[in-house]
Amino acid sequence: MAFDGLFTISMTTELQHLVSGRISKIHQPNAQEILMHIRAQGQNYKLLFSVHPSYSRVQITNETIDNPAQPPLFCMVLRKHLEGGIISSVKQHETDRIIIFQIQSKNEIGDDITREIHMEIMGRHSNLLLIDPTRNLILESIKHLSPSMNSYRTILPGQPYIAPPAQNKHHPLEYSEALVNVIQSVNESKEIVEQISGFSPLHAKELLHRFQNGANRVEIYKTYMEEFKQGGASIQIVESGGKTYYSPNELTHLAGDKFSEETLGKLLDRVYFAKAERDRVKQQAGDLERWLQNELNKLKLKMKKLQKDFEQAEKLDTFQLYGELLMANAYAMEKGLKEVELVNYYDENEKTVIIPLDNRKTPTQNAQSYYNRYTKAKTALLKIEQQFEITKDDIAYFELLLQQVMQASPTDIEEIREELMEQGLLKARASKKKKKPTKPTPEKFIASDGTEISVGKNNKQNDFVTFKLAKKSDTWLHTKDIPGSHVVIHSDNPSEVALLEAANLAAYFSKARESASVPVDYTVIKQVKKPSGAKPGFVIYFEQTTLFVTPDEEKIRQMKK
Repeated sequence: MAFDGLFTISMTTELQHLVSGRISKIHQPNAQEILMHIRAQGQNYKLLFSVHPSYSRVQITNETIDNPAQPPLFCMVLRKHLEGGIISSVKQHETDRIIIFQIQSKNEIGDDITREIHMEIMGRHSNLLLIDPTRNLILESIKHLSPSMNSYRTILPGQPYIAPPAQNKHHPLEYSEALVNVIQSVNESKEIVEQISGFSPLHAKELLHRFQNGANRVEIYKTYMEEFKQGGASIQIVESGGKTYYSPNELTHLAGDKFSEETLGKLLDRVYFAKAERDRVKQQAGDLERWLQNELNKLKLKMKKLQKDFEQAEKLDTFQLYGELLMANAYAMEKGLKEVELVNYYDENEKTVIIPLDNRKTPTQNAQSYYNRYTKAKTALLKIEQQFEITKDDIAYFELLLQQVMQASPTDIEEIREELMEQGLLKARASKKKKKPTKPTPEKFIASDGTEISVGKNNKQNDFVTFKLAKKSDTWLHTKDIPGSHVVIHSDNPSEVALLEAANLAAYFSKARESASVPVDYTVIKQVKKPSGAKPGFVIYFEQTTLFVTPDEEKIRQMKK
């Protein structure tokens, strides 16, 4: 990946769309992200700032991010200073990964004020700062750095703003004699990274590769830089060697699967959003995931113990046999024996069996003791079989919930918590406000032929999709014997294309997401039944047909409504 200084040049160009735009809303979905709604040039934009240590970036996003009920302090400060303000400029600080938004706003008494947002994209050191440029003061930041944490610059409200230390490298867009000498002499990507600012190893390797295809290195270099200044010549993602690479320009030196995007914002949504969404879910559902895993481990341990008990209880036939043989031979035996060898008249070959005895009991009492053990074992076996089935169902239920949490959005997580509370498995959280019950919101997709498809991503959504939203004549799909989502094609006669694409969705939103040739059953809704007393999301179905598909994430991205 390469959100380097050169990528920042292109991103700054793309963000010029926001100049003269008005900031209408500001949200802080979590501790690492800020989302601004901006109206510019007759369009609505969502500007995302992220200081995530692995996914730090600033971009225009098309994705939806859920917001907390109570905004954090940093969000409140931003709203106070910036809501209703006009973005007057967007510029890059030298060639660093720093983008500065200058905003003309008004204070509480209506006087004009100027504020700046500084987005510093520096991996785990990334930060977002609100600056008063007239006094060069930090008003607030998403991360605070005390003098003990950073001796070069203190980032706290009321402190003077100091830019990150400058790198002693050549400016990539100022064609000094020294820069030209570097361009003409470098032979390794490491040399470019060390001597020219803004270059990551990825773009340095690409430049060297382009040098191989022409004689005039300086012209090739200038053309390459011009592509960045224009916002990118061929916005591209490359999947190569199990890694993802991206750039505003074509990556000619890499072989692999290549995908193009219209804008850098869409590129970053594609590369980061699913990962960032998973991270948001982990922040919100880490405790839930651990609890589910612990419960699942307990159930699996219980299943092992039941298996051992089952093996012991299965000896009931032996107890019955011993009792009958002792009763049949009691007349020929005396009290005080510790064991006896008797002919097993049930055996065709009339083999003998050795029966342990209690020497304090008569032969008849020993026989009765074995009969009692037979009766107890028979009763235990029935109970064990019942517990075995209950535990087996519970394991399937918790595996399903765990799979749903692994693939959930933040909204889905709340519905999973609600389900567990309703089942009496989790204690309800104390809350001052009573939440109004809301309808589950299954995810919507559109097949290539225009057919609507609904996907339940948790059990509440699954039951809603199957038994409330769907018509009896709609087509229902689910992975065969694999935990996964209920998928409904809203058509009584779906095309083969819609059927295959819906099967792809069922396989993707299941435990078999990373597998190939996943079996997916489909039938009509009227053949899907919910047994009495069944847990949420559990159904039985009939007259199904099975398809085999391999989940295709790219296809699902195209189908998303």
